[in-house]
Amino acid sequence: MTITADLSYPVGRLDPRAPITPEMRSAAIEAIAACPAKMREAVAGLGEAQLDTPYRPGGWTVRQVVHHVADSHMNGYVRLKLALTEDNPTIKPYEQDRWATLPDSRLPVDVSLALLDGVHQRWTTLWRSLRPEDFGRPFTHPEIGPLTIDQHLQIYGWHSRHHVAHVTRLRERENW
Repeated sequence: MTITADLSYPVGRLDPRAPITPEMRSAAIEAIAACPAKMREAVAGLGEAQLDTPYRPGGWTVRQVVHHVADSHMNGYVRLKLALTEDNPTIKPYEQDRWATLPDSRLPVDVSLALLDGVHQRWTTLWRSLRPEDFGRPFTHPEIGPLTIDQHLQIYGWHSRHHVAHVTRLRERENW
């Protein structure tokens, strides 16, 4: 994992079109598996004011980040299931910035931490059950274009580390 000083991309940017090795695949599955516990650890002991602090100027609050990860990973889980059960499906994108302002993004973070626990248990079970040829299955994202399950895995492995790092880096900067 590459740590950077960039507040927007603390683990660096991802190139979803880069070649993928079996080691990268395993690392991404493990990042997804570890995400709920790492996110729970990242927000442990934070008070309401800290949860409502943006992780960077102009960025989402810690609370919104936690809820966003649950929203995003529920979508990612469904996208994987669609790609495994349909022939080159076109998935539905969503307006993440608008979702982050809906009333459920003001709920206690425990609600989304519980969602992450369940979704990630099921998601990780699927990832670990895939045969090598399954990773090449395609789907289409209307905004990104064609993707494979392997690229999808890399995106969400990165996404898992990316948002946990937003919270942990904020804690380090604020000395919480």
